[in-house]
Amino acid sequence: NTYVDMVIHTMGIVFAINENKLATIGHLPPSAKLVYIVLETQGQLTQKDLIRETSLPPRTVRYALSRLKNEGFIVEHYYFIDARQSLYGLNTQKPEVVAV
Repeated sequence: NTYVDMVIHTMGIVFAINENKLATIGHLPPSAKLVYIVLETQGQLTQKDLIRETSLPPRTVRYALSRLKNEGFIVEHYYFIDARQSLYGLNTQKPEVVAV
């Protein structure tokens, strides 16, 4: 289905979300949607990486990660390179968002 119900324009990038994906993440705040889309397009990232990629404040990224994790959209992994950080990635059991 290529019908686009919602377009997110942020940081100079346009993301189109079709109706199936919108039904999945449409209720989330804009910051959580942006973090989800960045994880979907970039793969697994640390919180520091997400702050850099989204240009969101650290507290906003923490809130977005908390919402996404509580709703099962993302999973948190141990980051072997730096044990003080976690690595976040999409939960493969949840539907994905398509970036255009």
